[in-house]
Amino acid sequence: MGIFFLEIANQPLIPIHVLGPSLSVITEKTNFRLGEPIHIKIVNSGTVPLTFLDASYGLKIKQLDGIILYSPISAPVISVLKPEEEKAFVWNQTKLDGSKIIEGTYNIVSSTDSSSDNMLKKSITINIFK
Repeated sequence: MGIFFLEIANQPLIPIHVLGPSLSVITEKTNFRLGEPIHIKIVNSGTVPLTFLDASYGLKIKQLDGIILYSPISAPVISVLKPEEEKAFVWNQTKLDGSKIIEGTYNIVSSTDSSSDNMLKKSITINIFK
């Protein structure tokens, strides 16, 4: 029974598109093995363009206490995500200093330009096991 529920909980998340501004952060599952590549999608799940302050679309990997472990190296340029458009990233479970993370629970976060009318911040929590 427990394995059945784990498999249901680990199904891919699908964004629900809504009217107005909406941002989604999606991974193919929520439970990962240590060292497994994590595929991340930043999705404009709304009907208006979203503006970001960098080419990584505000992507950050954080510990649960809010400390940033990783953010892709990207140019500080204004990036726009059109409605229903998505950007894909792969995180190889390394920190900013290049060291590997340990097993635990992490937040994957994306946020739009804070000076825009449509400031949004979304996250997904993932678990990493041995």
